[in-house]
Amino acid sequence: MVDKVLVTGGAGFIGSHLVEALMSEGFDVVVLDDFSSGRRGNLSVYFGERNFCLVEGDVRDEADVERALEGVDVVFHLAAIVSVDFSVKNPLMVNEVNVGGTLNVLRESLKAGVKRFVYASSCAVYGEPVNLPINEEHPARPMSPYGVSKLAAEHYCRVFYEVYGLETVCLRFFNVYGPRQMIGPYSGVMMQFIDRIKRGKKPVIYGDGEQTRDFVFVGDVVDAYLRAMRCKNCVGETINVGSGVETSINRLADALIELFGTRDIKPVYAKARAGDIRRSYADLSKAEGLLGYKPKTSLKEGLAILLGELGV
Repeated sequence: MVDKVLVTGGAGFIGSHLVEALMSEGFDVVVLDDFSSGRRGNLSVYFGERNFCLVEGDVRDEADVERALEGVDVVFHLAAIVSVDFSVKNPLMVNEVNVGGTLNVLRESLKAGVKRFVYASSCAVYGEPVNLPINEEHPARPMSPYGVSKLAAEHYCRVFYEVYGLETVCLRFFNVYGPRQMIGPYSGVMMQFIDRIKRGKKPVIYGDGEQTRDFVFVGDVVDAYLRAMRCKNCVGETINVGSGVETSINRLADALIELFGTRDIKPVYAKARAGDIRRSYADLSKAEGLLGYKPKTSLKEGLAILLGELGV
């Protein structure tokens, strides 16, 4: 029986949606966040609720993590620096937070008697795909310090299960999008497009736009989290979470322009960026088999929800 859960990075984009779902199901929810990227406004509706506790702190700090873990049954570890570009410029800091922070939370979870530890990993661990769709047996050859950090932390999760017996599950997320996603210098292609179209500017596509990604709606990601918390057969496993649909950047731009109703705006093309992966989408066979996970939100539906939140 799970009563109390901890969400590290719970004030962030994905974390706050997970907190919302957990609160609606009546769990006691603790959030540990240092607000380096998360926002208080994402959680303010729960301030004062008897089953909600906010611990402002750092996953690298033993005392902060120990305080947040008191009485916790399940840990969802989302806290991380998630920008690939930032990791290229600051590999040491990304290693400290994403690897050292994860190791600290794993160690303290073991000491606190946590029953299950669900880790947020990334498709960035795969690098340039050798075959498609990408399954979990695909070679892991990350192309950035961010991807390396996610893969290293996955290995720590596996070792903590195999050596120490802590039930760990690693979820490899593809390109997650949805309400509360930040627009900024390190935001992904979708938010960059939205920002430009909203300001009446043309979206910039690097290369020919036929490169592809797997865009998965945040609500489907939350569903995968909840299933990973309850699944009996996924302990020690690493599982892809995506939409399973391959979408070109050209198609994404066209869909957004249509939803905005600004057909006079056309994308402009710039030189392809070095190191940009050509094609990517997830094989979801394992997620379906172990978790019973099936994404429910189409790209068009998800984009409409996102733009509605942005007032478009």
